[in-house]
Amino acid sequence: MEPGNLTRVSGFLLLGFSEGPELQPLIFGLFLSMYMITVFGNMLIILAVSSDSHLHTPMYFFLANLSFVDICFTSTTIPKMLMNIQTERKVITYADCITQMYFFLLFAGLDNYILTVMAYDRFLAICHPLHYMIIMNPRLCGLLVLMSWIMSILHSLLQCLMVLRLSFCTILEIPHFFCEIKQVVQLACSDTFLNHMVMYFGAGLLGGGPLAGILYSYSKIVFSILRISSSQGKYKAFSTCASHLSVVSLFYCTSLGVYLSSATPQSSHSGATASVMYTVATPMLNPFIYSLRNKDIKRALKRFFGKETIKGPIVLGLKKMHMIAGLKA
Repeated sequence: MEPGNLTRVSGFLLLGFSEGPELQPLIFGLFLSMYMITVFGNMLIILAVSSDSHLHTPMYFFLANLSFVDICFTSTTIPKMLMNIQTERKVITYADCITQMYFFLLFAGLDNYILTVMAYDRFLAICHPLHYMIIMNPRLCGLLVLMSWIMSILHSLLQCLMVLRLSFCTILEIPHFFCEIKQVVQLACSDTFLNHMVMYFGAGLLGGGPLAGILYSYSKIVFSILRISSSQGKYKAFSTCASHLSVVSLFYCTSLGVYLSSATPQSSHSGATASVMYTVATPMLNPFIYSLRNKDIKRALKRFFGKETIKGPIVLGLKKMHMIAGLKA
């Protein structure tokens, strides 16, 4: 059959992880739990930062933006996958596929850029502490986030426009749980050379550029920490960027693992399984990494939920109730 025009393409089939019906309830429960944890954990970070004036600093401003992006990142793929499992339908329309692809690329790019901006923030805080608040003023923070949005929007728009020019054959099965751009391009019957060139350029722009910026920032941070004489000062300086370094390592290591696994011969579902690490697991773990050893976040959450203000009255009230009960007895 001859390749059809784009207007004739009605939709794609998302094969997901497993075709076995007995595993679908397990997959549904697992990903629903991971999605709820991701949304709840990142929402707590946003609430803590927005509600506590002590956290209205550049570092926590970028952290709140990262949490918002992580919520949106997982929301572009997981709800559709859960709905397909629940309705036992694997179809996604052509328009929905392009829309999902656009927002996935958008928020993946934002993740990269915001992590880079956070590395720059830590570089200024440790290497130029006296000029930190002057350089990293609210206007610059807002401008850095705005530029991240603009660059991500332009990149995702370019990639999707390149897909729109393709024609597709009759086999429209995507061995993934979402419309991953590489898998969609491989289904095209028309020439995809230009698409692959644009994808490689985008990968270098979104991956290589931010990663180089992060490595440069941390190389300067390491040299600055080594020049600190006291061990306590070194520990304090390193602790301010340990959480961010953990998130960066997790994000880039999992992304690199997916890229390397896609370049080797494998089963159709292996790439989808590997992609879970950076599309679902990393956004879910970020709140835990940033809050487990962060006393400021814990203190802000306690204030937000009123634990510090209501704990005393509750304890006193319970003691009075016990005393009254003892007198009556």
